[in-house]
Amino acid sequence: MSTASISGWCFTSSSSSTNVSSLKRATLRPIVSARLGSSSSSSSSSSQTPPSLIRDQPVFAAPAPIITPHLVNSHSNMDPVFFQPTLSRRQCVADICLAVFNINHREEMSKDAYEEAIAALQKALIENGEVGPIAAAGVDQVTAQAATADTTKAFDPVERIKDGFIHFKREKYEKNPALYSELSKGQSPKFMVFACSDSRVCPSHTLDMQPGEAFMVRNIANMVPAYDKTRYSGVGAAIEYAVLHLKVEYIVVIGHSACGGIKGLMSFPYDGTESTDFIEDWVKICMPARNKVKASSNGAPFGDQCATCEKEAVNVSLGNLLSYPFVREGLVNKTLGIKGGYYDFVNGSFELWTLDFGLSSNLSV
Repeated sequence: MSTASISGWCFTSSSSSTNVSSLKRATLRPIVSARLGSSSSSSSSSSQTPPSLIRDQPVFAAPAPIITPHLVNSHSNMDPVFFQPTLSRRQCVADICLAVFNINHREEMSKDAYEEAIAALQKALIENGEVGPIAAAGVDQVTAQAATADTTKAFDPVERIKDGFIHFKREKYEKNPALYSELSKGQSPKFMVFACSDSRVCPSHTLDMQPGEAFMVRNIANMVPAYDKTRYSGVGAAIEYAVLHLKVEYIVVIGHSACGGIKGLMSFPYDGTESTDFIEDWVKICMPARNKVKASSNGAPFGDQCATCEKEAVNVSLGNLLSYPFVREGLVNKTLGIKGGYYDFVNGSFELWTLDFGLSSNLSV
């Protein structure tokens, strides 16, 4: 058995040349496996402990007689983990059960791994004829499992996160040492981006923005509330930090097609009743956009009204940015610009616009 560590994850491979427990495995996850108690050549088989899981879970799903594994000759520099080639019926049954158990608890098994398992069980069937029905049943079970493996595999959030980070580390982090070395010293993004929390519209992907390029705030329907030191202070703090400390050059508010937040804004009754704890109050930030669209809809379909409101809400947020004194100052001094954007992921298009607010420096006489 050999073990290596990749960014804190254990990579373990094991192999054997004898029976079912000898299936070769290579996996990038903490492995649930069976561990046999250590033994010396002089100790009796009765003193050895039965297989037990590292995670302290039972090896067999149902009660079974205590099994005493018969080990290959052990030496001080070898792990006594393999069964002898010649097995008793009881030992062979134990080996097959353990193999089937391991197969059942390895959701990430590939097609090749299933084929190896079937081949090993068939070998046990040939070499131990008297346990034929047991080995045959194991072959049938593994074959059936292999046929449905792709459709029954459960989603594993830990595996997804781990695999995602490993891919990022290998394909991006390690291939761009200069970039990440520079980012370790600090950040100086050109953009501040307001975008929706919607999982389909990540600006890093749609605009191909690289790490360090944009300071981002994502919320329901990409809304910017007006300046208020006692309410929505999280958004205010982000704008203040981006403008005064990071010295961003542009603030971009990006709306998108099929926005659930805008659909809610357009459909909530706002008659004194509420069906949500937070959403209705939050999307009211862009109530002027709703009112404008409904006043000029002329009986347009609800979907078309929502699509129009998605853009009008961006304009309301751009107007709300002017309520922040440091934003106004940046616009007047031409050290800051603000833009509206709209990503239509249904048709694969993107729009960008600028509003002319006609701001001028304060004049006192």
